[in-house]
Amino acid sequence: MTASSPLLRVANVTVRFGGLSAVADVSFDVRPGELLGLIGPNGAGKTTLMRSITGVVRPTEGSVSLQGEDITALPIHKRIQKGLALSQQLVKPFRQISVLDNVALAAGAQHTHSPLRALTRLARQNENAAARELLERVGIAGYADQMPGIQPLGVLKRMEMARALALNPKLLLLDEPLAGLNSKEANALASTIAQINQQGMTIVLIEHNLSEVMRICQRLVVLDNGRKIASGAPREVMEQPEVRAAYLGDAATAAEAEPATEGEHHA
Repeated sequence: MTASSPLLRVANVTVRFGGLSAVADVSFDVRPGELLGLIGPNGAGKTTLMRSITGVVRPTEGSVSLQGEDITALPIHKRIQKGLALSQQLVKPFRQISVLDNVALAAGAQHTHSPLRALTRLARQNENAAARELLERVGIAGYADQMPGIQPLGVLKRMEMARALALNPKLLLLDEPLAGLNSKEANALASTIAQINQQGMTIVLIEHNLSEVMRICQRLVVLDNGRKIASGAPREVMEQPEVRAAYLGDAATAAEAEPATEGEHHA
């Protein structure tokens, strides 16, 4: 793979469930070091497309390549080994262990498929030090020794991101990381995402909070009804009539494209 080659290539991906096409002939590349926003109104096919990249869903047609290697037929754990990591919208921490141990466990999972074996490795592998560094990186080092069950959503979202980064990925996929946060929390977490990207991490971001997407993403890919309707620089894409029409019926989503005012909440 050369420096100009795409890190991720989605080529003519179609996903059908019965007679319904959730994704229809979608293609795009993600370049090394890029922060790309994958957007579209509700039901556009974003999550299904993300699942086809991670291996949860197998494309009916088309292919997914990482660093020039076709990974379309690989199971999820093999894709993770190749360099994919996903920070999920719904955070499901291990509630019986600390925030630090949640991240250290993910770091230990690089060395073994067994979570129990990963836990036993922690004492001799220094994953705790790596986990503390990652918690510092995502801005929650002060919560390291606390239990996740008592943490607010904003802290859990950052912990989830740290767990994904603990896998040392080449490509980080973020599924609606700002969902459920108020405008101040969303702005702060979006800034953290941009900072992680500036440190060299390639990121694909699925997100409904358009004001933050427009602020931090270098390029957008827009889906509607399972099809790609636009791609390019954020301002240029959002000015396209087809993109504006796709959002026109969803006043709440369209409003997010306007600058947030204090006290606003983004779902």
